[in-house]
This record gives sequence, C-alpha cells and structure tokens, in this order.
Amino acid sequence: MVIVTAVLVGLAYVALQSFLPEPACRKVDAVLVAGAGAAYLSGGSMGGWEFVFTAAVTYCAYRGLESYPWIGVAWLLHTGWDVVHHLRGTPIIPFAAHSSLGCAFCDPIIAVWCLGGGPSVHAVLARLRPAGSRA
Repeated sequence: MVIVTAVLVGLAYVALQSFLPEPACRKVDAVLVAGAGAAYLSGGSMGGWEFVFTAAVTYCAYRGLESYPWIGVAWLLHTGWDVVHHLRGTPIIPFAAHSSLGCAFCDPIIAVWCLGGGPSVHAVLARLRPAGSRA
C-alpha cells in the first residue's frame, strides 16, 4: 500500500504543479526540492554526509531555478538518499517507518517529469490524443 500511495502522491504532485504558469512552476519546484534535500538533516544518521548531500541538492536546486533537468537530478539524488535511509532504518518521518520507502517511489516520478521539461498534464494529454479526435 505504501508504494501505491507514493505513486499516487507523485502523480498528484505533477498534476498540481502543471497548473502553475511558467516560470513560477519551475521556481516553486526548485524551492521544494531544496527543502526536501534538507529534510534528513535533523536525524543526522549519516553524520557529516547529511551536510554534503544537502549541499549537493541545494546546488542542483539553485541551478534548477533556470533549468528543469537540474531539478530532476536533485529529485533523483533525493531518491537515492531515501533508499539509504530506508535501508538504515532511519526514515524521513521518524514515526512512519516506511516513509523513506514511499519517498523512494514518489520522487522518481517527479524527477522524470522534471527531466522531461516539466510539461503541463494538459499538454501531455493533448500529444497523446490521436489526431482528429475530439477534446
């Protein structure tokens, strides 16, 4: 159930983000991934590596203010960190044992969307619609 919920959250995130106009959408996503990059700091289970990771995600988020692919890279970095924390038993939400596992399934969905340039859901559906079909 954790995986299904996480996938639905990722899809909902993409759908909601696509309602924002550009460049606000890209900038909001850059800020959100920067915050996600610092989410594990308070737990500190990886010692000084938590700071290295946060710095790497912050750099990608900063570059993401102008470029969706950098935001996608930041979300993929966060996915990897989610996996590490899940395997160590130090979840992102201390009272939710599988929260890092859920993040590890949610974040790549957002990353793929960003790596694809952050298209609106409407634009993607329009491209998938067969030629000549009605809206």
